[in-house]
Amino acid sequence: MTWNHPRGYDPMVACSRLWREKTGVSIEWEKRSLQDFESFSVEELARAYDLIVIDHPHVGQITAEKCLAPLDVPGREAEREALAKASVGRSYPSYTWQDRQWAFPIDAATQVQAWRPDLIDAAPKIWTEVLELAQRSRVLLPLRPPHSLMCFFTLAADLGRPCAVESPSDLIDPDTGETVFEMLREIAALLDPECLTMDPIAVFEKMAEAGSRIACAPLIYGYVPYAAAGFRPNRLFFCDMPTVGGNGPVGSALGGTGIAVSAFSAAGEEAIDFAYWIASGDVQRGLYAAAGGQPGHAAAWEDEAVNVATGDFYRGTRATLEGAWVRPRHDGYMAFQQAASDRLNEGLAGRQDAPRVVADINRLFRQSFAAPG
Repeated sequence: MTWNHPRGYDPMVACSRLWREKTGVSIEWEKRSLQDFESFSVEELARAYDLIVIDHPHVGQITAEKCLAPLDVPGREAEREALAKASVGRSYPSYTWQDRQWAFPIDAATQVQAWRPDLIDAAPKIWTEVLELAQRSRVLLPLRPPHSLMCFFTLAADLGRPCAVESPSDLIDPDTGETVFEMLREIAALLDPECLTMDPIAVFEKMAEAGSRIACAPLIYGYVPYAAAGFRPNRLFFCDMPTVGGNGPVGSALGGTGIAVSAFSAAGEEAIDFAYWIASGDVQRGLYAAAGGQPGHAAAWEDEAVNVATGDFYRGTRATLEGAWVRPRHDGYMAFQQAASDRLNEGLAGRQDAPRVVADINRLFRQSFAAPG
């Protein structure tokens, strides 16, 4: 099971076809919506599928549910060491939990910046330049849950005051939280209200459509298909996120996906073999990238041909990936992510007082440790 977008589906199908030619093992892929991908129960998927594409904040939950098979099997230490060394930013360790490896990164992503060089001379480097563009109705920002919360995380971390990740304390100190909320409220007031219902794909489609005048999406998970010539009427380019704290492009909320194996699979050994293979450097910079995937292996990010084909998508955003921040991953986080995103959007849409919104988000975070799942 993977997610319903060419970036998530096409490379899995292409690589599985080659795997069948190499091994005789056939793998059929199904797909789910992006919203389901971010919120659907991994345990339900693990009971229905042998191989599952997941995102790293699920690892605490799946460990508690015992629904995935750890991939750190004996005898393959050298392969895992190679994958760890080739991690783009913290992609590989983001799937490590309680000293076990629950997935291998096959897709590396974080909030970066998308822009149109045919509409503006340069992408904004600092947040005030983003606001100037927004005042001219040239900016979109995906704020549909959970992306509003991802923007909150990114801005806080880039200010040098990242949110908490492990302890049942406040998510963020009130002063910083209120500052970040006011930053989001300021830009949201300049945007099309539809941004509150838009995910990254919706923003990219709007930016890339014929006649679009949207020049910039300053905080958005990169989607490499839109960087390819001919994918949509207008080609998008990608670069490092604009900074708000003078620390460079650091603190972006890490995304991406990993390949995981169901603990309930009757073909667990074969599934693990496929996971090691598709995460490897040769596959990632070869067929996986050529089929429209967004690799999670440094060999692909550094490959000249891969970069040329995508307008330097990988080189242009690498610094942001290397400085990205890993979200909380405890059992209970996924429910918090949805609830906090909803509360944040309620505050943005209703122009509510920052202290009340931040206090509620902090309360939800503390409660997420007491009420897993």
